Amino acid sequence: MTEFEEKVAALRQHHEELLSRKNCPRQDETFGTFHYAHNGIYEKYKYPILTAEHTPLEWRYDFCEKDNPFLMQRIMMNATLNSGALKWKDKYVVVVRVEGADRKSFFAVAESPNGVDNFRFWPEPITMPEAPSNAHEGGENPATNIYDMRITQHEDGWIYGVFCAERHDDSQPGNLSAATATAGIARTKDLVNWERLPDLVSKSQQRNVVLHPEFVDGKYAFYTRPQDGFIDTGSGGGIGWALVDDITHAEVKDEKIIYERRYHTITEVKNGEGPHPIKTPRGWLHLAHGVRATADGLRYVLYMYMTALDDPTRVIARPGGYFLVPEGDEYLGDVMNVAFANGWIADPDGRVFIYYASADTRMHVATSTIERLTDYCLNTPEDGLTTAKSVETIKALIRKNNTKS
Repeated sequence: MTEFEEKVAALRQHHEELLSRKNCPRQDETFGTFHYAHNGIYEKYKYPILTAEHTPLEWRYDFCEKDNPFLMQRIMMNATLNSGALKWKDKYVVVVRVEGADRKSFFAVAESPNGVDNFRFWPEPITMPEAPSNAHEGGENPATNIYDMRITQHEDGWIYGVFCAERHDDSQPGNLSAATATAGIARTKDLVNWERLPDLVSKSQQRNVVLHPEFVDGKYAFYTRPQDGFIDTGSGGGIGWALVDDITHAEVKDEKIIYERRYHTITEVKNGEGPHPIKTPRGWLHLAHGVRATADGLRYVLYMYMTALDDPTRVIARPGGYFLVPEGDEYLGDVMNVAFANGWIADPDGRVFIYYASADTRMHVATSTIERLTDYCLNTPEDGLTTAKSVETIKALIRKNNTKS
């Protein structure tokens, strides 16, 4: 075996050890001065399920010794994050946003036999077609970057992916940071071959758009997030709702806010739907993200809420505060202090796999159950919106715990 072959063999061995590493729930651990406390709601797992190093070696290395004698990475990967998820042929499948060193994101499928470890990418990334010409755009307008796909197995028989399509804002030719955001839509029957539909037509820019899994009044239903600019929500009031007659020419005509932003809360700056909601006997379970401003920049956290079975726009439970935040080593990465989720899987036995990214860098999993998440939503006090009400809520719990039964 030549020296080059020995290097390749060692590289493949190291990669296989990473892919096959067993994962387990985090115990109460101390990282420096930080302690993971038990909250009874979910269990986080010890290791990330996917990192840039999990991507296939064939995507990064040229294994021809003549062309790559130093065994350099010819194409470097930067991050794996913000993955849609679904159960597919008895496998736990995530549609991952992979970001290369060139800042371009693309989608790739990884699957696991158990949902918590041994995630392996399919051989090639997804080839996503460009959007057909939208009448309002006046012609072809290819996206520069696409990312953060929400996956919905719809009752119409298709699997839909809704994602952000980013383009330069040509109305500001001298500003190379000016961009626009629209909701790209694609569908598939096998997760390999994708049909791209026209982007969602809306009066405002749109991000974090999610397709509801069922028809509502015979129409397709979208959770939206209207915003005035690429980053700033501006007059956008929170998580919206819109019905669409034809998903092959989807247009938002009437839009209403179902979960509003509020001052001095976790949703003060913006909020957006995560994955599509899970249907339970007591209502629809929603996972969303909220953003607030801090002296150290924006802080992204996850929160939950529930809506009525007979009306997915009617909120029936608003547990106060955050549900999941970056902790310990999750805090560190490309974009600090960020937890983001746009994929979860509910098994028939009631177990729920929550796939979340930390610091826009790596993917994690936390597990819970429908029963626990429902209990959390229905029995956690709402945010009282003032210090005085928060204190009264705490004191009420103290009184209850001090009452002899």
